[in-house]
Amino acid sequence: MQDRDNSMPLVPKKIFYVKGKGVSSDSELISFEQALRDACIERFNLVSVSSIIPPYCKEVSKTEGLKTLQTGQIVHAVLSKISSNVENQIICSSIRVAKPLDEDAYGYLSEIHTTDEKLESIGRVSESLALEMLATSLGHPINTNSTFEEKKDILRIKGKIVETKNITEVIVVKGEWATVLSAAIFIF
Repeated sequence: MQDRDNSMPLVPKKIFYVKGKGVSSDSELISFEQALRDACIERFNLVSVSSIIPPYCKEVSKTEGLKTLQTGQIVHAVLSKISSNVENQIICSSIRVAKPLDEDAYGYLSEIHTTDEKLESIGRVSESLALEMLATSLGHPINTNSTFEEKKDILRIKGKIVETKNITEVIVVKGEWATVLSAAIFIF
């Protein structure tokens, strides 16, 4: 591994997305560890960051991204997680993505975690919020009461074609600790 020149900025070149869930009758911590294992990121030292996808940051598959990382490596991630042991509670985590198709522009990542939401609604809500954040950063205020499609149409009209998606995990708690997580993992 090369030594990094301290004057060089730390800007991610690649990004990939993961999600996982875990349960434990013993503890919240063990359920979190199980969720990390399910997402295949338990072997890294995670550092939480927010929330910009830099220009020219290429999305790669989870398989390709994991191959580039070493056990014990410090890995920067936008991480959403939630744990609960409340019987029949639905817990959700989601990473929302809004990125212009123009590679010169930056995009937004944001995390959301909540209880008692359905997978479909949390994913759409998370995408809508990311789209709104991106639009306002580009100087195009959007009515928060607009539908997701109306928000996308506003940006299309302004010439900003945007890709949106969400990485969402959900579980119904069944009398033991449960954790769900979603993450965007950066590669330098």
